[in-house]
Amino acid sequence: MRLANIKHNFKDFIFAKENYLIKVLIVDDHALVRMGIRHLLSDLSTMEVIAEAENGEQALGLIKLHKPHVVLLDMKMPGIDGWEVTRRLKKSHPSIKIIVLTALSADPLPARILQLGAMGYMTKESSVEEMAQAIIKVATGEKYFSPEIAQKMAINSLESVKDSPFDVLSEREMQVMFMITSGMNVQDIADRLFLSTKTINGYRYRMFEKLSIKNDVELTHLALKHHVIEKMADATL
Repeated sequence: MRLANIKHNFKDFIFAKENYLIKVLIVDDHALVRMGIRHLLSDLSTMEVIAEAENGEQALGLIKLHKPHVVLLDMKMPGIDGWEVTRRLKKSHPSIKIIVLTALSADPLPARILQLGAMGYMTKESSVEEMAQAIIKVATGEKYFSPEIAQKMAINSLESVKDSPFDVLSEREMQVMFMITSGMNVQDIADRLFLSTKTINGYRYRMFEKLSIKNDVELTHLALKHHVIEKMADATL
């Protein structure tokens, strides 16, 4: 079954899995990172890790040999780094999809790497569920960003907007605000940020006070009014 024939839908992809496996290449200069990712993906029947590379030069050779569908690529490697691998790959094999792996959600790379042609951007600490979702989405032509990274991109885009009421919020409050307006409840947010529900509620109440609002509904309305949710969506497209 050709990749182009698989619909951009997780459910449809599952139905097709017996006839199709996503071939994945892992590129990272740390053996433990490669081993960890391979282990995460080993139990997934929808994909197969076909090879690993410890540097850019090795990656380019393996890409030519194996023709993977998705490359999980670390950007900071000695010799030929991830930037150069991406640039060369998009010229020689434009159909191969790239997901950038980063150690820090604050890494200021997403916009630049998108311009080179990468389709995904996520942290190395991502769960197996998130990594699987990212690989499937990217393999079927969609873009994917870890929630934390998408929020960073949206925050950066908001900084260029004049007279935004959200200027008074701290970066952490902005992060919580994005999560609330995307439909997450307090417990989900606490779990995601490894904080207590009491701490998350503390951020909520400080936001309410700063923005002169009373609850999450008013927060969402304010975010819609100032196109914050649109910017959040744009950051992930």
